[in-house]
Amino acid sequence: QVQLVEFGGGSVQAGGSLRLSCTASGVIGSRSCVAWFRQAPEKEREGVAAVVSDGSTNYADSVKGRFTISRDTFKNTLYLQMNSLKPEDTGMYYCARGQFCSGYVLDLPSLFNYWGQGTQVTVSS
Repeated sequence: QVQLVEFGGGSVQAGGSLRLSCTASGVIGSRSCVAWFRQAPEKEREGVAAVVSDGSTNYADSVKGRFTISRDTFKNTLYLQMNSLKPEDTGMYYCARGQFCSGYVLDLPSLFNYWGQGTQVTVSS
């Protein structure tokens, strides 16, 4: 059984930075598909960034150039570096893992069968 735990959320002012981490326990495939999703109050969950099985990355248009996703397979840890944060980045951030995947996956949350409990990010103006 895979368990995911997110760290690094918090409150920052607009323009600030945060780095989220997600550690995984259990058996993890080296080519697993990993991603960050977020959900703001009264809004639908949306994909933020992903690393697919061949190492390619996906980013939502709203975060391109500001967020960077990376993974350390040795440590079983996924990261999301968030710079130039905006109030609209506020929400609960979840990491997710799935099996093999390819292409653009941010609008396919069903591909991910393991989810963390979430970490809150709040950006004030």
